[in-house]
Amino acid sequence: MRARGIAGQVVRLKEPTPTVAAAARVLGVGPEGIVKSLVFVAGGRPLLVVARGLARVDPAKVARAVGAGSARLAEPQEVEAVTGYPVGATPPFGHLSPLPTLIDAGVAGGGAEVYAGGGAEDALLRIDPGELLRATGGRVADLVERR
Repeated sequence: MRARGIAGQVVRLKEPTPTVAAAARVLGVGPEGIVKSLVFVAGGRPLLVVARGLARVDPAKVARAVGAGSARLAEPQEVEAVTGYPVGATPPFGHLSPLPTLIDAGVAGGGAEVYAGGGAEDALLRIDPGELLRATGGRVADLVERR
């Protein structure tokens, strides 16, 4: 992060936070204060999707956003192979190779700092959504299911 001039802070925790609910509980924030970094495969290529807390990402919306016929959530072994990180600890950037990134509009328009995966189950990244967008080079799209 220092080398790329990314403003944010890696926060080390006393216990693992492999899920949104666990991270929210340990930090004492609502699940909307947590963002998840999910790897999808669309058109045979991996991409990263960043969405808020407990929101469910709609694979059809992901596919439309990248002009693919369909999209699916990557398998855990695929996630680790393309990012270098396990599911539950995947950060929004700093992967083995850069991934095209889509950021849900609910994250990009949020304003307040959020917590994202920090590369280990006991680490989270505290970052401003605008800085997250800049750091990932992501594109904003409507990606989650609406209730």
